[in-house]
Amino acid sequence: MNNQTGFEVKAEQRQSWVSIAMVWAGGMICVPCLMIGGVLSGGGLSIPQIVASILIGYGLICAYMIFIGMAACDTGLPVAVMAEGALGKQGARYIISVLLAFACVGWFGIQSATCGQAFAVMLADILGLGEASSAMIAVSSIVWGLIMLATACFGFKGLKWLNYIAVPLLVIVCLYGVVMGFAQNDGMAKIAAYDPAQSAGLVFGISMVVASFALGGVISGDYCRFAKSRADVVKSSIVGVIPAGLFMLLMGALLSLVTGQYDISAILASVGVPVVGLVALVAATWTTNVTNAYSGGLALSNLLGFDESRFQLTTAIAGAIGTLLAAFGLLAKFSGFLTLMSNLIPPLAGVLIAEYWLVHRGKKEKFALRGGFYAPGVIAFLAGALVACITSGTFANFQSLANVAFLNVPFFVGPINGIVLSLALHTVLARLLPGRSEAGKAVEA
Repeated sequence: MNNQTGFEVKAEQRQSWVSIAMVWAGGMICVPCLMIGGVLSGGGLSIPQIVASILIGYGLICAYMIFIGMAACDTGLPVAVMAEGALGKQGARYIISVLLAFACVGWFGIQSATCGQAFAVMLADILGLGEASSAMIAVSSIVWGLIMLATACFGFKGLKWLNYIAVPLLVIVCLYGVVMGFAQNDGMAKIAAYDPAQSAGLVFGISMVVASFALGGVISGDYCRFAKSRADVVKSSIVGVIPAGLFMLLMGALLSLVTGQYDISAILASVGVPVVGLVALVAATWTTNVTNAYSGGLALSNLLGFDESRFQLTTAIAGAIGTLLAAFGLLAKFSGFLTLMSNLIPPLAGVLIAEYWLVHRGKKEKFALRGGFYAPGVIAFLAGALVACITSGTFANFQSLANVAFLNVPFFVGPINGIVLSLALHTVLARLLPGRSEAGKAVEA
């Protein structure tokens, strides 16, 4: 069977599992993860409940990202292309590629705006300029967006070397911030006295953790396709996600309890080292944001019918759009839609896993890309996405778009519910409604 997609990874492009793990660790070490930790402590969860939420939440994500990653490693294909086997060429292009491109561009813009605003505010403070102007924030967002975008355009090698440098630095800076925060606020005494009267519960904690990396778990195939073996996918996913995630969320929770805030850059500024805080903020955002631009570029390539030789162009387009959104302050109006994307996209994991591992038993020689719209995959994906939105309460924020408030019945974790349903439904429908593979589009060993 012939490789004809133009996206396959060549043997010389394969990377060590440590390189891939560092990409995941770089994605986890960011201010939003500290924020989620702060939300967990703010929800009244005990320290054991916080730890359990983190381990269970990231454990669930690792479970599905490993299966997607191993399939991507076998085929050498990114997620947007691999989806052609589960939804058909048109289904993958006009449903999945649009959603992935929209979500990744949006998150790139949000991260660029966050970094740009914080950089401008801290720079104005350091230079004694008072408050940062809107023009200064816009320029800062554009500059940092372009810098992050340049790294993303180098592809996996650019991500690898960025994370080799930044991840150890960020760990050291975060540890320093935590130690200083504890020292200046009698932290150990506050932690010992922490006894919340009411807890939001373990399900709440797990839901928050899963939501923080639900999209990352789905696009894992874009990076795991560079792994040398399935075993390397497993190692890179577990080692890259769980330790870094546990460290950052737990630090965020403890900092929030001790200092009243989770932002490590603000804490470092308060103890007299604002430059270090600024470096930490920029590096943390940088290592996370380049993955958004890279995956958005791959999705856009598939949407436009390009092969991966054009990924630098499409990555540049995706990042430029996100940067402009950040600079002109339009992202506030898109935040609700990006939340919706976080529930719509994870069910893609269900149909991908079902197609490769259940329908074809994990055998690459049987996996093939399909043309048109493949009904079992499209139906299963849409049903899973609907259930994910319903059970996460997403529709409560979109009552002006559809009168579906009566459907808001939160149950367990919305994205996981969507994955489970789409997986089961695709497996059943694929046996009832088998479709033909597209000629010349199967993947060979």
